[in-house]
Amino acid sequence: MVGLRERKKQRTRQALIEAALRLFDDKGFEETTLAEIAARADVSTRTFFSYFASKEDVVFYDTHERLEMAVTTLATRRPGDSVTGVLLRIIEQSFEQAAAYEGLTPEDAALRARLILTEPALQARALLLLFDSQIRISKALYEAFPERLTQEDAAAAVGALIGAIKLAAMVNLEHHRSLEEVWAVARRASEVALSGLRTLD
Repeated sequence: MVGLRERKKQRTRQALIEAALRLFDDKGFEETTLAEIAARADVSTRTFFSYFASKEDVVFYDTHERLEMAVTTLATRRPGDSVTGVLLRIIEQSFEQAAAYEGLTPEDAALRARLILTEPALQARALLLLFDSQIRISKALYEAFPERLTQEDAAAAVGALIGAIKLAAMVNLEHHRSLEEVWAVARRASEVALSGLRTLD
């Protein structure tokens, strides 16, 4: 059971995320200051730094958690699991987490996605995080299936799967579809990629 102190920390973190997203939407990402985010969340700037190191970190608040979930799933694969079976499990877990909006409203979740797609600073950070995440996941995939995959196989599989999902989602965000429609497109992209990856099984 989560204690009172931890619940308070979760509420403060959530308030900072929501305040930042609303301000980015109202004023623009570059124009919004950390002090304004803290004030909107009714905390001090010092408190902001207890949760996040920068404005970019607020937008990508769940990246580390999602990466660790994927790596853990690979490290604890079950006997008899296929390569694509484990990758599918990771994708489904990621979609379930995204569908819950991490405590955000659907509107804020869609706003966050649009910011990542359109803000140059966030686009650059997203590419860096994507590259680092793919390297870690491909390494974990190879270590989970050393008898079946080469390191190159694992890297190609992860690149194909994540690339298909990310590109399909980003293309559809430009069409102003709802977040639910974008997730449906992303799921379809994962199915297309996994069908090709079944040769690894």
